[in-house]
Amino acid sequence: MADTLDSVDVAIVGAGPVGMALALALAGGPYSVLLIDTRQRGAWAADPRALALSHGTRQILERLGAWNGRLATPIETIHISQRGGFGRTLIDSADYGIPALGYVMRYRDLAATLDQSLATSRRLSNCTVVKILANRDAADITLGDGGEKRSIAARLVVHAEGTPGNDAGVRVYDYRQHAVVAEVRPLAGHGHRAWERFTPDGPVALLPLAQDYSVVFTMPPEKAGQFIELDEQAFLAALRIQFGSRMDFVASGPRASFPLALRVRQQLTVPRQVWIGNAAQSLHPVSGQGFNLGLRDAWELAETLLTRASGDAGDAAALTFYAQGRRGDRRGSMAFTDGIVRLFSNDVGPLRVARGLGLLSLDLLPPLRHFVARRMMWGARAWP
Repeated sequence: MADTLDSVDVAIVGAGPVGMALALALAGGPYSVLLIDTRQRGAWAADPRALALSHGTRQILERLGAWNGRLATPIETIHISQRGGFGRTLIDSADYGIPALGYVMRYRDLAATLDQSLATSRRLSNCTVVKILANRDAADITLGDGGEKRSIAARLVVHAEGTPGNDAGVRVYDYRQHAVVAEVRPLAGHGHRAWERFTPDGPVALLPLAQDYSVVFTMPPEKAGQFIELDEQAFLAALRIQFGSRMDFVASGPRASFPLALRVRQQLTVPRQVWIGNAAQSLHPVSGQGFNLGLRDAWELAETLLTRASGDAGDAAALTFYAQGRRGDRRGSMAFTDGIVRLFSNDVGPLRVARGLGLLSLDLLPPLRHFVARRMMWGARAWP
């Protein structure tokens, strides 16, 4: 950590895509910015995940000069259905006069694009935050990288380091599900169509990614362990069962599994500190809302600091304004994803009928379908 920096206006803890997007949004403005990462720079290069990016997220990344369409696969249509029940709906980008409803991009590709855009930014890598003590004028951050420790004073500390922990300020709802993720090769190509298929175990999503699909398969933890151990042909056969005659697959890549829970930090701000992205809320992956919500956090925080902080990045009134402004989008996105999981992750007969009627209504009633589509593209606010 050889660096002479002792004070900064904004210290961003966490140099993932949300933290880097905030740094980029503040670049060239009146505030000095420092990115602090517990990992080595470029550690994301080995990350196997894919991200579902909404149309609104593309707009934000374009404004930041960090959109690389060459690395993104468009989603032109989304097919939504349930296994073992009637009803389905199709959402088509042509109905909204836009080229795509969203995009799929590998996490590592988005991180690399943002990192390149921040090539000259100040950052510290491979160090940990030992403690943060806030006072009236700044927050003192103690950093460590093994035996060495140092302190940096920041007018504002932004936590963007990932999933909230289990401290008293975080509400946790365990879905008792794991997500098994992999890339699979479809027999007949994907035609830029995404699939959301609801099963008694949980939703299964197929997201077009280059020539393949990124699959997110949610299921009980014990079943997830079994799926990880399946050989390739058995895994593909299990995936075919979920889609019947609609889809066929010929190859798959490595699989990974992780637990799913709704984790929500109740209070977004305390004096001289604010939480954004997954550090503020971690959602179920159904409908791909999590990263898009986090990016909107970063964009709105930057706008608030640049227009309302009066030269002090940790201005209490500005932070209160930010937290109040994010309330509707956060609550709406959490209710949207949580409601879908609770309604569709079961095999109760009356609910299966109700789900079928709901999907049929989406298909037959354009205003209702448009509401769902706009929420997926822009969140609670209908952004331009």
